[in-house]
Amino acid sequence: MILVAGGSGVIGSAIVRRLRADGAEVSVMTAHPERSIARIRGLGAATVYGDVQKPSSLRAAVDGAEVVVQALAFPGFPVEKPSKGWTFDGFENHGTARLVVAAKEAGVRRYVYCSGVGADPHGAESRYRAKWAGERHVVEAHFPEHCIVRPSWAYGPEDRAVSRFVTIARRSPVMPVVGDGRQRLQPVFVDDLGATFARAAAVGAPVGIYEAGGPEVLTMNDVMHTLLGVLGLKRTLVHVPPWMPKGAGYVAQFLPRPPLSPDAVDFLTSEAVASTTELTKAFPGLEFRTLREGLASYLTPKGGGA
Repeated sequence: MILVAGGSGVIGSAIVRRLRADGAEVSVMTAHPERSIARIRGLGAATVYGDVQKPSSLRAAVDGAEVVVQALAFPGFPVEKPSKGWTFDGFENHGTARLVVAAKEAGVRRYVYCSGVGADPHGAESRYRAKWAGERHVVEAHFPEHCIVRPSWAYGPEDRAVSRFVTIARRSPVMPVVGDGRQRLQPVFVDDLGATFARAAAVGAPVGIYEAGGPEVLTMNDVMHTLLGVLGLKRTLVHVPPWMPKGAGYVAQFLPRPPLSPDAVDFLTSEAVASTTELTKAFPGLEFRTLREGLASYLTPKGGGA
């Protein structure tokens, strides 16, 4: 049995869909089963309770799993809420440490961790340091097998970035872009990531750390033009100085469910470029769609629904 921790999230649900399509027996660990049970059942998976903020809940959650795939994200991601422990460090570092301990005690054979491009112990932003710490917990646990995948900029029907851009494009006469829009991204479609993680979850598959990204390196300006093209819309890009949304984020971060924070603006304007050579060597046959192909698979042009 494969346990997917965070299997009701954007990347996690794509992983579950692919694993189930491949015939795997899958359970999804969630901290809020009452909220997500219908969604998880719709994916064809079983639901188990487990909360990385409550270590005592984890041993039972991993019991019986041969493989654990961790694709967790804290509520409100990427906007942190430190007062509730909803932070990169709280989930990627300390949460991973707790889940790794439980998995090790349960005799899990293979552990797959969803990290991120840019993971670095000396990273300028907390998410890079937290992801690196999570990786270390997995590696140093000495599971019989482990695999760490570092996705670049992931997008899909339920993401928190492109979906907002779509709403703005359909409602606004202009298309705002934070900063100069020149940061480089390597967009990767969540369904393609799902296939990647499904391969990585196979017992006996390659062990190591691999970066994953789509076939193109684009600027944010390129991303916006591609999105508008798929939607069949003509909009002028208007570049907004980062200090403006950061100012709004400074105030918004104190709300119970903050929609924005200064760090989230940094998240939006950061580069995300992957080196995929080792991934394609280790897992031959993986296919990654271009941004236009990925968007066109779920967006309807000229004002239609997603």
